[in-house]
Amino acid sequence: MNGPANSEPSDIQEEYDDQVLDARRARWTASGTGALLALAGLAAAALRLSGSAPALVPAAYGFGAAVCALAAVLGSRGRTRRALWLLIAGVMVMALGDQFD
Repeated sequence: MNGPANSEPSDIQEEYDDQVLDARRARWTASGTGALLALAGLAAAALRLSGSAPALVPAAYGFGAAVCALAAVLGSRGRTRRALWLLIAGVMVMALGDQFD
């Protein structure tokens, strides 16, 4: 009676626990990366604002930082796929803004 039928629920539980751990790790990664990129974008915007760069450059950094902050919020709520795409878009906006300098 102690055959494979009894070990099956524990295997399912282990797989479920691994999925929960992976989801939690993805949320933390998306939130942390979004917050870090948002802070970096704000710092770059402040540095460019104090310099002689055109107004479009700090605005692009600020907008990119706002997009990354939104990605951090979405990542913390479990929307990690959308957060990833917003992180990519935010960094691209910041890089595009840097090209105007």
